[in-house]
Amino acid sequence: MLRNVFTKTLWDQRRGLLAAVIGVTAVGVLYASFYPVINTPAMRDAMAAFPPAFLDAMGIADMTSPAGYLGSTSFGLLGPILIIIVGAALGATAIAGEEEAGRLDLTLAHPVSRWSVLIQRFAAMVVGLALACLGLALALVAISVPAELTAIPMANLFAAALHMSLLGTFFGALAMAVGAASGRRAWAFTAVAVIGVAAFLGNNLGPSVDWLAWTRDISPFHYYSGGQPLINGVQPADLTVLTIASLAMVALGGLVFDRRDVAV
Repeated sequence: MLRNVFTKTLWDQRRGLLAAVIGVTAVGVLYASFYPVINTPAMRDAMAAFPPAFLDAMGIADMTSPAGYLGSTSFGLLGPILIIIVGAALGATAIAGEEEAGRLDLTLAHPVSRWSVLIQRFAAMVVGLALACLGLALALVAISVPAELTAIPMANLFAAALHMSLLGTFFGALAMAVGAASGRRAWAFTAVAVIGVAAFLGNNLGPSVDWLAWTRDISPFHYYSGGQPLINGVQPADLTVLTIASLAMVALGGLVFDRRDVAV
């Protein structure tokens, strides 16, 4: 059973992953289904009355176009928050959670290296996040006609889901790295919360302040949605940045994990 940490991790997390898929999909579909109600002249006039700076700060785009509405709701603030929470939970539990529960030393007692455990659990996290985002994309395709979302190409819905999956992977990798290095889930969740808020503010508020404009370029949210995948499709350069950053964090956490004493 322990010969393959990857499949065992997925099996152990099957209930949590199912809940994540259902939760992310349900919230995304719920908000998407309101688009016909929002797409009215009155809403256009109301949106025009808001200051552009306020809309940028809240990450709200054009709420009256299908891509703009989904980019501000299902793939805007709500979807990313949920997928970051899922990524943080999976990442923090992968090493630190197992260590705090007293199970990690039993795993490492088998003929499997620490690096192998870390990499296989990271891979399981990536798959779990991908499944959650895939479920959302499939559900949005299914309701695209009644929700009046057919103007968005199907490929772009899957592109946005892929981008959101990589955003969750970035924060999941952060949680995993901090947890692997420290052995504490609390530290991992704290790191995700602090960096997540700072990254969101840097992406949305940074450009409005001259001396903070550079913060958008280092924010994972910029590489998640800056290329507007709902409109322009997959952005390979942005996904590459998120992937490299995620792998680098896991590698740094692994270097510390490979050398420190594990709590027993």
